Amino acid sequence: MIKSIEIFLRQIILKIILASSKRRTSRKKPEVSKRSNVLFIRLNRIGDALVTTPLLTQIKNEIGCTIFVLADAKNHFIFEHCPVVDKIFIYDKGIRGIRHLKTTLEQNNIDTIVDLHDDVSTTISLILRMSKTKQIFGLKKKNEKIFTHTVSKPNPATHHIIERTFALANLFGFNPQMNTAKINYQVEQKSMAIAGEQLKKYKNKFLLGINITAGSEARFWGVNNYKRLIEKVKKYQINYLLFTSHDYFNKAQQITEEKNIFPPSKDFDIFVAGISKLNMLFTPDTSVVHIASMFEIPVFGLYVKYKTQDMIWSPFKTTFDSIITEDSTLLNVSCEEVINKFIPFLEKQLYVKANS
Repeated sequence: MIKSIEIFLRQIILKIILASSKRRTSRKKPEVSKRSNVLFIRLNRIGDALVTTPLLTQIKNEIGCTIFVLADAKNHFIFEHCPVVDKIFIYDKGIRGIRHLKTTLEQNNIDTIVDLHDDVSTTISLILRMSKTKQIFGLKKKNEKIFTHTVSKPNPATHHIIERTFALANLFGFNPQMNTAKINYQVEQKSMAIAGEQLKKYKNKFLLGINITAGSEARFWGVNNYKRLIEKVKKYQINYLLFTSHDYFNKAQQITEEKNIFPPSKDFDIFVAGISKLNMLFTPDTSVVHIASMFEIPVFGLYVKYKTQDMIWSPFKTTFDSIITEDSTLLNVSCEEVINKFIPFLEKQLYVKANS
């Protein structure tokens, strides 16, 4: 009920913002050069940040402009590990935060703002409405009147989220190179050393990672399902390792012995380092798949595709298979259904590993 009221109020606020906004559409060709200071806005979660790093990388390589990012408290550390980002601001919620942001933009001589969001955000719309920045870029959508320049959004039902984001490159005057697109997250050496020490006992065997946590409880598949999956995996004489967060550690202990659990850490970089050591990943989480794709690790995913026709956030250009449910949770996805599709995928990766 509270969520419904919140959504309704946001819709009202968005209508007021758009109704009070003058159309900013410019007929002039966008101008971005090496001397430009460009602010890219990407709030929300970890996966949202990861999928924007390929675009930022190509813009940096092609244009050489100074790249600022307005991030969220939940995802700013992703940009801190993206070497092409020059400076990061963390969004402070509320009107006071927006006013502070306005001052920050003026102090840093921001001449261009880019809304990286695929959908319409009331928060972003308000930020852009209050901004005096010369150029404001975004995908063509319902709030397009507050942008100076837009580009058509590729069909979300047939185009990957990274492809949709790459459409914005056209406003920078170049065609993106999809064949070289890759998640750009740089792992610290100390994190790799920690993960290496923790996983050194698994060095000589195929290592399957099983991530049990995701962005919401709806995507937890259940203790018994994971236990049955592991029983099947054990028959192949391979190593397996559970990845989890502190919140789900008790559930992880119910699934397997603690020696088979990668120690949860508040440092996301250590988690990434652990994922990098895998030969294959099983996960219900749409952010971890992008980390796996960066290391070209085969992924088997569980996806909730509820009331949407958008393409799932699959790993980009990586060996991949999945189970997709149109229910609101994974609760009705049976263990038999998953095992029947997962085991052939696992066997194929074992064969590839043995013959490489």
